[in-house]
Amino acid sequence: MTPAAPRLLMSSLALAITVSAGVFLSPVQAQTRPDAAGVASAAAVAASAEATQGRARNVILFLADAGGVASINAASLAAYGEPLRLHIQQWPNLGLSETSPVDDFVSDSANGMSAIVTGVKTRNGVISQSPDAVRGQRDGTPTKTLLEYAEEHGLLTGVVTNMPITDATPAATYAHANDRGRWGEIFPQAFSPRFGDGVDVLIGAGRRQIGEQMAARGASFEALSRTHRRPIYAALDQVPAANPRPVVVADQIDVRAAALKALDLLQGSPKGYLLVIEWDAHTDDPRQGLRNIADLDRLIAEIQGRVDLGDTLMLFTADHSFGLQVDGGTRGQDVLEGYDAWKASQADDEVVRLKNVLVNRTHTAEEVPALAIGPGADRVRGYFPNTHLFDVMMGAWGWTSDADRAD
Repeated sequence: MTPAAPRLLMSSLALAITVSAGVFLSPVQAQTRPDAAGVASAAAVAASAEATQGRARNVILFLADAGGVASINAASLAAYGEPLRLHIQQWPNLGLSETSPVDDFVSDSANGMSAIVTGVKTRNGVISQSPDAVRGQRDGTPTKTLLEYAEEHGLLTGVVTNMPITDATPAATYAHANDRGRWGEIFPQAFSPRFGDGVDVLIGAGRRQIGEQMAARGASFEALSRTHRRPIYAALDQVPAANPRPVVVADQIDVRAAALKALDLLQGSPKGYLLVIEWDAHTDDPRQGLRNIADLDRLIAEIQGRVDLGDTLMLFTADHSFGLQVDGGTRGQDVLEGYDAWKASQADDEVVRLKNVLVNRTHTAEEVPALAIGPGADRVRGYFPNTHLFDVMMGAWGWTSDADRAD
């Protein structure tokens, strides 16, 4: 390492955690915002290398939905005017995760997340069931999720998302369904767990749509809450401080506030916890998608400062990739030049053409990044199927899956 390298690393980390949420800096601003917190973060990264061989007490899985390699790169360029400025891009362990389902090359979120949290690839549209499922027609065998293993072992568990809490990515952690669109069937499963007492902290959006689907089945939030004696709040600020197991289904979610609330509650666990945090990173709207990635990255940096990397594995990945590419641009200029004109045109074409960025608004087949820090993170390296990430997290706890035990 050259003498300048440590300074560059610390500067990059400082930039990633000190920019106010939701604000993209100009390249000049990005290069003039050092902060002492970056030095502490760099030290934490270095210290974590010594902890990768130990056992984890806690696992935090960060999922950028559609956050492929190109999107991660573009988020750094858009937020900081330079590549490699995201906090996660300083983590020491990196691999490329292959996301395909059992039959196609391109994955949706249902298969992509199910594979990560169960270790079993399935079919697009299917939530945590074996690949003998037929979407909308036939159930497959329920595949045991990481959250269910955590519940079985007595850990506290939490799921936070800016998307509907029944959307494919969060639903794959706690539910099993042959059709990702059946939200009215998916949501009640959180209250009838197969293992333990079910997810402890559940916070997401989608209140109107979920309510409509449950009503079509003769159910409601109120009836579900009464049956299970567990309130279902319509907003995060409605949760009483004395409630250690809140369920929030709102119209919109402040992911940072929800994630920090969940972390505060889960850190009280005597045995450890699993926390899953999703933030949508689809770049159908390039600026919004890239801003979401940058905001998630800042949240990751903040959470890293609140945990002990000696006993907490932090893992970042995506369920599938997306058709974004940066094919131009110059330092000192906005990589999203032309965005305002495109947005004003209200165009709804399949392809978004900005000066420096092209977005083919569809999922794509290439591998997605997996980055990790903490106990067990050293297993995140090279190319691997996304099911390997399930093994990484189970192994970090020192657990054996039911399938491996049977073998």
